[in-house]
Amino acid sequence: MKYVKSYATGEYEEKKSRFIGEVFPIQSVDEAEALIQQVRKKYYDARHHCYAYVLGDQYETVKQSDDGEPSQTAGMPILSVLKGQEIHDALVVVTRYFGGTLLGTGGLVRSYTNGAKAALDAAVILTAVEGYAVQAEIPYTLVGKIKYIAESAGITEARADYGAAVSMTWHVPAEQLAGFQNQIQELSGGSIVLAIDKHRWYNS
Repeated sequence: MKYVKSYATGEYEEKKSRFIGEVFPIQSVDEAEALIQQVRKKYYDARHHCYAYVLGDQYETVKQSDDGEPSQTAGMPILSVLKGQEIHDALVVVTRYFGGTLLGTGGLVRSYTNGAKAALDAAVILTAVEGYAVQAEIPYTLVGKIKYIAESAGITEARADYGAAVSMTWHVPAEQLAGFQNQIQELSGGSIVLAIDKHRWYNS
């Protein structure tokens, strides 16, 4: 699953109509609705503020609005961009300033699609990884070898605290857990105890 790290904006122009796309990470319907009202106030002189938002790992909450544009020409295209890029927990608002030329249904769909894409193209997208936080106390004599094992497998070291021993924590994708465990146990002769907890983290 993918998420937007922070607010971003981009623009698209079609026959002098401006389409200002804005994307926001959101955690609730109330937050989404409040942000939509903020956009309306910011661009108070614009003709339309069309939007779509999605919440939940399985898109449990979905809403879209054409905000006065012909049915299915604005909100649905924006929603299609969000789902097409597998973005979760995000709101996209595309504000239109009319340029004097009617665009027709095809032109509107294309323009709102491109307005949404412009916002997402400007955003930092994070990919969620489901896996485990694996922590262990490592004797100094084995630190270099265990670091090599992790780095060779592309496993991220999340933390290392150096004391009498080295307390190390890694983010281990679910499919790599068994192999990582086995390598550490073989290296240490079973003397290293691993604390394993389910964990989700985000890669940009």
